[in-house]
Amino acid sequence: MNDAFFIKLGWWLFVVSACFFVWAAWRAGDGVALAGAIAFLAANISFMIPVYWHRK
Repeated sequence: MNDAFFIKLGWWLFVVSACFFVWAAWRAGDGVALAGAIAFLAANISFMIPVYWHRK
């Protein structure tokens, strides 16, 4: 296993945790927490784009 594997694993774990935050906020009915969780998920996905999209 190399560094790239652990970088991708870390980002995917952040995405999974963000999904759980979204789910918890949805179940709680807290709109502010839901907005924050969705923003956290979007930020994680935006940080993952350069990891998977390699320009030559």
